[in-house]
Amino acid sequence: MSEPKAPADAALSATGLGRRFGGGWALRDCAFTLPRGRITALVGPNGAGKSTLFHLATGLLRPTAGELRVFGAVPGTPDARRRTAFLAQDKPLYPRFTVADTLRFGRELNPGHWDAAAAERVVKAGGLDLDAQVGTLSPGQCTRVALALALGKRPDLLLLDEPLAALDPLVRVEVLGLIMAEAAEREISVVMSSHILTELEHACDHVLLLKNGGVRLAGDAQRLCEEHTLLTGRADGSAADGLPPGVDRAAVVESAVTGRQVTALVRRTGPPGEGWLTETPRLEELLLTYLRTDDDTRGVAA
Repeated sequence: MSEPKAPADAALSATGLGRRFGGGWALRDCAFTLPRGRITALVGPNGAGKSTLFHLATGLLRPTAGELRVFGAVPGTPDARRRTAFLAQDKPLYPRFTVADTLRFGRELNPGHWDAAAAERVVKAGGLDLDAQVGTLSPGQCTRVALALALGKRPDLLLLDEPLAALDPLVRVEVLGLIMAEAAEREISVVMSSHILTELEHACDHVLLLKNGGVRLAGDAQRLCEEHTLLTGRADGSAADGLPPGVDRAAVVESAVTGRQVTALVRRTGPPGEGWLTETPRLEELLLTYLRTDDDTRGVAA
C-alpha cells in the first residue's frame, strides 16, 4: 500500500508524528497541515515540543513515529534543505566575523541560490556597518544579521524559534515588521514560535498550539476565533458551573464564577438565553485559555 501524500498546498504537514527521548515523548500522535504562504504562530508552554518540531522539520532529528513533510519532501533531504531556513533561538553567529564576512559565509554555504541583494538589504535597512564585528552588535542587531542569513537563502519555508526573545519592545516591533514584509513580498511560508502572544496576534494568520506533546489547537486564526464564543452573565444558581441549561458542557473550554457573574469560553454554540453577553474572543484570549486548561482530550482544528 502506498503512503499517503502530503497535501499539495502544505508547507509543513504531519501524520501520526511522534518523537521520543529516553522514557518520554516530546511529541506524540501529532497531525496538522500548515498551508503555504501563511505566517503560522507556533504556541505552547516550555516543554510542549516546539523546538523538537523545528528540529524534526530541518532534519536535525528523525521521527520516532509517523511522518513529517516539507512541501511533500522528507526533512533533511536535498530538496527539503534547499527550501527551508531555520533560525534557532540562540541565533548562532561567529562573534569574530564582520557582518560582511557573515554574509559571505552564507553565500558559500548556499551556492547557486544565494540572494546577496536580499541579505544586504536586510542588514543595511537596520543601519548596520558591514565592517562591524558581530561580537560588538546588540541583540537586536544580531537578530537582524541572523535573519539576513536566513532570508538570503531564498527559502520557501522560514522556521523561527523565539526570534523576539531578549529584544526590547521597539526592536521587537521592528523585527516583526521585517519578517512580515519579507514574507509578504516573497510569499514565504513562516512558522514562528513566541511567548509574546500580543505580537503574534498582529503578525500571524494561522495557529498551531502544542501542549503536553500534542496538538490542542490548529487552523486559520480568524476562523478559530469565530468558532468560539465568550459568554458573560449572571451565574445560574441551579448549576455548579453557573452556566445556563442550554449550554453544551462538552463545548465548554473554560468557565469561571466570580461572585454572581460567570464567564466562559465555549466552542460555537446556540444563544444561551436572555441576559447573556456573547462576543468573539481575540486570538490572544483564545490562546491563553487553551494554554491554561488541562483537558487535552480534544484537539480543535479549523
